[in-house]
Amino acid sequence: MTNILVLGAGMVGSTMAADLSKKHKLTIADKNIERLEYIKGKHPSISIVHLDVSDREKLKSALSTFDFVVCAVPGFLGFQTIKTIIEAGKNVVDISFFPENALELDALAKSNGVTAIVDCGVAPGMHNIILGYYNEKLKLTDFETLVGGLPKVKKWPFNYKAPFSPSDVIEEYTRPARYVENGNIIIRDALTDCELIEFDQVGTLESFNSDGLRSILFTMPHIKNMKEKTLRYPGHVEYVKVLKDSGFFSEKKITINGTEISPLDFTSKILFNEWKLGETEQELTVMRVSMKGENKNGEIEEVVYNLYDEYCPETQTSSMARTTGYTATAVANLFLEGLFTEKGIFPPELIGKHEPCFDYILNYLAARNVHYVKTTTVQKS
Repeated sequence: MTNILVLGAGMVGSTMAADLSKKHKLTIADKNIERLEYIKGKHPSISIVHLDVSDREKLKSALSTFDFVVCAVPGFLGFQTIKTIIEAGKNVVDISFFPENALELDALAKSNGVTAIVDCGVAPGMHNIILGYYNEKLKLTDFETLVGGLPKVKKWPFNYKAPFSPSDVIEEYTRPARYVENGNIIIRDALTDCELIEFDQVGTLESFNSDGLRSILFTMPHIKNMKEKTLRYPGHVEYVKVLKDSGFFSEKKITINGTEISPLDFTSKILFNEWKLGETEQELTVMRVSMKGENKNGEIEEVVYNLYDEYCPETQTSSMARTTGYTATAVANLFLEGLFTEKGIFPPELIGKHEPCFDYILNYLAARNVHYVKTTTVQKS
């Protein structure tokens, strides 16, 4: 039985801890003691540790007794936390989605004999895994991901709820979006190129540019056209743009009645309740991953994976926590079972390229009622 530490006790972190505790000895750490006590009451077998990961020395000390780490801290803490975990010589799966380039830590991971699998959620995460697998099967020319987590009940004005902190969501709206067109990396503002797209079980959603390709830009440079877009209910983008263009997401501090505060901190505080997803609130995740390329017979093959997932009332687990968290726990388990043994930094596409890993992850998710539905179209040459 592996002794595992989960860093971060939010919705996704606690979901991963509960899932992993079925097979392993589990401890979850967070600086929010009330949240830890809530999880302990719900899952008595899980141990809790009060810990602020920004204190590197305390984090290093906490890591010393564990065999494996799962990192689910907010994005702004992710890079430094992963670096500390690697320096402590601990293997790790990460879903913090930090803005820095994780591949910069590859040499450090190799020198410490560590395997660090990063960006291991739904997107980034599962779409990387699917791409990695089909990159071995087809000469790919096109790749696109459309993905979003949405509440079932629309509440004006944003029609949006999230299991993540508002600051992480706002980061998605402010970080420049990178995509690939005709082999060239194009940088656009997030929230641009808004399109309306139909989905069978949801209806009309709007898609917009977001910076979800991440490591794929560097590991799959041969694919000429690649794009990731976020999905929301129609109208959401306009309201967010009003806030963004009015300066509400600025990090530059302003002074109000002698008190300094950044507009971003103020906005995050206001939106925390507006966007906070309730523990038992009905919501859904929708994703469409499309790839096109030449198969071994010289035919143009298009492969599409569709995901539609809802809040699970039986386990009282949000869809976004399930689709994100179970991807990470699948990868953690396949690593612990010896299916992947390489050392260094690995984005998920470098895991999915191995057929046994790809099959393991899909089967693991299906066993938890998370189903990806594949369709294939072949154009005769």
